[in-house]
Amino acid sequence: MLTTGLLLTGCGAEVESAAGGKPGTGSGKDTDTVTVSNCGKDITYTRPRRAIAYDVSGAEKMFALGLADRMRGYVMNKLGDPSIKGSPWREKYAEVDRLGNERITREIVVDAKADWVLAGWNSGFSEERGITPALLDKVNVASYLHTETCWDYGDKSVDSSPLQALYTDLDNLGKIFGVEKRADELVGDLKERVAALKKTWPAKGDPAKVFVYDSGTDQPFTAGRHAAPDDIITAAGGTNVFGDLDKGWTTVGWEPVIKAKPDVIVIVDYADQPAKDKIAYLKKLPSLKSVPAVKNNRFHVMSYGDVVSGPRNVAGAENLGRYLRSVGR
Repeated sequence: MLTTGLLLTGCGAEVESAAGGKPGTGSGKDTDTVTVSNCGKDITYTRPRRAIAYDVSGAEKMFALGLADRMRGYVMNKLGDPSIKGSPWREKYAEVDRLGNERITREIVVDAKADWVLAGWNSGFSEERGITPALLDKVNVASYLHTETCWDYGDKSVDSSPLQALYTDLDNLGKIFGVEKRADELVGDLKERVAALKKTWPAKGDPAKVFVYDSGTDQPFTAGRHAAPDDIITAAGGTNVFGDLDKGWTTVGWEPVIKAKPDVIVIVDYADQPAKDKIAYLKKLPSLKSVPAVKNNRFHVMSYGDVVSGPRNVAGAENLGRYLRSVGR
C-alpha cells in the first residue's frame, strides 16, 4: 500500500506542496495536494487522513481501492445491511467504524473529526438536511460528490452515463488518495469485463425490455437514465424501459409500466422489503397480468449493493446478462 507521504503523480493530476491545507480541502498536517474536477468544478484536496463514506456507493469505492485504512468510518442506513452480507468487501465493513445507521449528518462528520466526506447529491448531501459541500467547507471538511449525481447539482453541466461516472470517481479517488495505479487497474478490469459481456449479446432480435422495480404501491419507484441500473441493463444486453427519463431514481405511474410491456422485471432487494414479497405483490396486481414479464414469470433479483453506483455494478450487469441469456434474450 502506498504511504500517505508519497506525492501524487500521473493521470494529469496537479500536485504541489503547500504550507498547509487550502480552504475547503480539510485539515491535516499532510501538505501534499492534488486538484481534480468534481461536478464541473476544479477542487484542490489535501490528502485525506480521516475520510467518511456514505452508503454502499461510497464505502465500496473506497474498499475496492484498498483505502479502508484511510477511513474514519462509514454511515449506512440499516436497509443496506443485506448488501454488506453479500459484499466482496464484507470483511472491510467489519474493520471500519460504522458511525451511523441512518442518513449522514453534519453532526456525525464533525463529531468524528473527519477531514473528507464522500456522498452523492440528494443521496447523502442535502440542502434540506443541512449537509452540503458549502456547509462542510465552513468547518474545514472537504467533500467529493459521486459523479453519477452531478446532473442534479450546481450548474448541472456534468452529465456522465452511470458507468462512466463510476470510472471517473475511481480515477479521481485514486488521485486524491495517491493510489492511481490501483485505480487504473481496477477501472481497466471493469471496462474489460463490460466489453466481454457485450460479446455475449444475441446476434439477432431486439434487446429485452427491462423494468426496474425498487418499491412502491400507488406509484412504483424505478431507475431513470441517470441511475446505475440504466447502464447495468444496457451492458447486459437489455434496454431500460424508463431510460428516456431525465432522472435518477424516481417514481412513475403503473400505466407507463403496462404500456412499456417489459420482458423482464428487475427486483431490488433490501432489508425491509424482501424481493419475494415484491414479486408476490406484482403478480397479484390485476393491471399487470398482461405484462410479458409477469405472464412469463421473468423476475431477476438484484441486491441494493449492485444497483447503486459502485464497483459491484459490473457484477450486477454480468449476472443480469446471464439471466437474459437463460431466457433466450
